[in-house]
Amino acid sequence: MGKKKQSDLLKKVGILSDLTEAERNLIFKIARKVEVSSGDIIMREGEIGDSMFLFLEGEVEVSKNLTLKVGKRGFSKAEKSMVKLNADYVSFFGDMAMFENDTRSATITASADCLLYEIKRDDFEKLCSEHPEIGYKVIRKIATVLCKRVRKGNQDVLKLTTALSIALSK
Repeated sequence: MGKKKQSDLLKKVGILSDLTEAERNLIFKIARKVEVSSGDIIMREGEIGDSMFLFLEGEVEVSKNLTLKVGKRGFSKAEKSMVKLNADYVSFFGDMAMFENDTRSATITASADCLLYEIKRDDFEKLCSEHPEIGYKVIRKIATVLCKRVRKGNQDVLKLTTALSIALSK
């Protein structure tokens, strides 16, 4: 694949939209192409995360382990599907691993064949040190998406709290 095509491929990734073609090519140099088949686990909840994924093609399912009360005394663990993400609407995931040394917060499984580009935290940090303007542009875009996710999460918690309050008052 030629340099122009590489840059065009990454152009559709929202967090890279403010970058020039030359800057996108620098991102492309640190990214590792990952082709995933439907049914494959891309990342698992509880594993240490050290990379994020640019999501170019496909669909994934995000699931999370839940603890459920079973009977009067017992508890059971179950995995709950949270949401499906499509590359046409979501251009990256695993981003929290770029900012903290912690475990993955969810399991992501390919529900269709996927084309991803993985960026390791260390490689991204090195790129940001060498080209701070690239780091600023990308981190600003990631921060905007994270803010939207937090706002939506707050709205969801409020809706669930209201529903639970209504259910318990009956």
